[in-house]
Amino acid sequence: MEDGAREVERWEGYVDWRNRPATRGRHGGMLAASFVLVVEVLENLAFLANASNLVTYLMGFMHYSPAQSATAVTNFMGTAFLLALLGGFLSDAFFTTYTIYLVSAFVEFMGLVILTIQARTPSLMPPQCTKPAVCEPVSGAKKAMLFAGLYLTALGVGGIKGSLPSHGAEQFDEHHPRGRKGRSTFFNYYVFCLSCGALIAVTFAVWVEDNKGWQWGFGISTIAILLSIPVFAAGSRLYRNKVPTGSPLTTIAKVLLAAALARRGGAQSVSNGAVIDRAPSPTGSSELKEEDYCKPGEVGAAAADDEVTEPSQELAFLNRAAECQPRCARLACTVQEVEDVKIVLLVLPIFFSTIMLNCCLAQLSTFSVEQAATMDTRVGTLTVPPASLPVFPVTFIILLAPLYDHVIVPFARRATGTEMGITHLQRIGTGLVLSIVAMAVAAVVEVKRKNVAADNGMLDSAKPLPITFFWIAFQYLFLGSADLFTLAGLLEFFFSEAPSRMRSLATALSWASLALGYYLSSVLVTIVNSATGRGGHRPWLHGASLNHYHLERFYWVMCVLSTLNYLFFLFWAIRYKYRNAGNIKG
Repeated sequence: MEDGAREVERWEGYVDWRNRPATRGRHGGMLAASFVLVVEVLENLAFLANASNLVTYLMGFMHYSPAQSATAVTNFMGTAFLLALLGGFLSDAFFTTYTIYLVSAFVEFMGLVILTIQARTPSLMPPQCTKPAVCEPVSGAKKAMLFAGLYLTALGVGGIKGSLPSHGAEQFDEHHPRGRKGRSTFFNYYVFCLSCGALIAVTFAVWVEDNKGWQWGFGISTIAILLSIPVFAAGSRLYRNKVPTGSPLTTIAKVLLAAALARRGGAQSVSNGAVIDRAPSPTGSSELKEEDYCKPGEVGAAAADDEVTEPSQELAFLNRAAECQPRCARLACTVQEVEDVKIVLLVLPIFFSTIMLNCCLAQLSTFSVEQAATMDTRVGTLTVPPASLPVFPVTFIILLAPLYDHVIVPFARRATGTEMGITHLQRIGTGLVLSIVAMAVAAVVEVKRKNVAADNGMLDSAKPLPITFFWIAFQYLFLGSADLFTLAGLLEFFFSEAPSRMRSLATALSWASLALGYYLSSVLVTIVNSATGRGGHRPWLHGASLNHYHLERFYWVMCVLSTLNYLFFLFWAIRYKYRNAGNIKG
């Protein structure tokens, strides 16, 4: 009797930090997740304190050209976000998210130590410029040291991004309404804490770098990530850590290969009544009966209580993978594995639809900064540095996130009578609409900026234009709002919809979308210049100064592409059936 009671108290599939079974009432919950939120403030401060102003460091101290600096920063940030996929994969396949975070934080700390040592040691820097126009860029061992520090930092950042959000979300019981609501609150405050770290980075840290020296700037990042380790470890006794279940990529590859090699006339779609959480589909006939599909025990795995025993009709061609007599015994798949792979394939169109949004967000750190740099950036007696302009969207997110969680969501729950109030896809869709508005606003503001330059005869002047940079704040606010709705919605969507054995990897797709958005931005600039520069015409994004660019036309192109992207999103979102439909409808 006592053994049965202990079994009920355990979190199935979870262990504590000492690898002992995690128990209810002792492990998990909002208190455990709160340590993750504090860590996110420190982690994002460490990352953005450098990334937001890194182009200045590379140009001013490593003597790179503006183009080389921009490329190096884009590659660094893109690599860091793409490596989140590696962190997520390792968390799902071999290690716990707890272990991956600690290792990744140490790796990032080592990278920042290298950058700090180089910044404070003149002999490790390139020689100073002999003349204003004669500067020798960093090379040889000094260049190797720079990029070793940068990419060790990127590796650590990727591991953290791929493990920390899912580690916090795993602290909540998804089988209970209170747990699901708590998880939704966690993701909202995760974005809130991410923004708090960013606010400190783009204000205090940037000021230190510009006025006290980069050794102090890197030092702030180093101290921040070092402090995050004991803060994270302080919650060890409260965490419940999901037990890794093997490589999710192996499962995906096995199902796809088994379906491709399966005999013709094999398993076809059957009634999907077994998939109780997905929306109902018409019941159809089947050439194979339930007993013709592999059960978990028949491929060497124990059956769980909630294992699916019949495949759904969605992506029915994959059902052939669940035959119990495959051509190769190693390709034997359970119906549950087939359904898991279907879920992954069904969320990919949503993932692709967010890349364009992140391409718009990339403009905040490129052209929007250059626009503001030509304007009057004074606020009273204070001159705001261009690298601190992200303070607008960051501040707005900090103000909006608590309002959204404590006012908007409760109101939506009462109005709709559902548990969620606003679904994940509705949040993502709202963010995509706001990105369209932001690009239209950016185009209108650029027309006004250029008109001021022309009216005052300052098209070729390097002096600040007589127009306040607060006009740029409008596009920052719209894109900041879009980021809040989309990032929090996307993180929770991928986490809640993905199979439990693939959650960290699926959540990391949110960061991969950000990386691909940065890369797409660079590609679009190249394509636009190539297309508009034909026939002897001057490319839109080329000229002696930004005043000679046709940046407003580029923004309109972004607006049109974002609109088409939204239609693509709508096509798939309307057809998407939530895996936990019962929970959504509540």
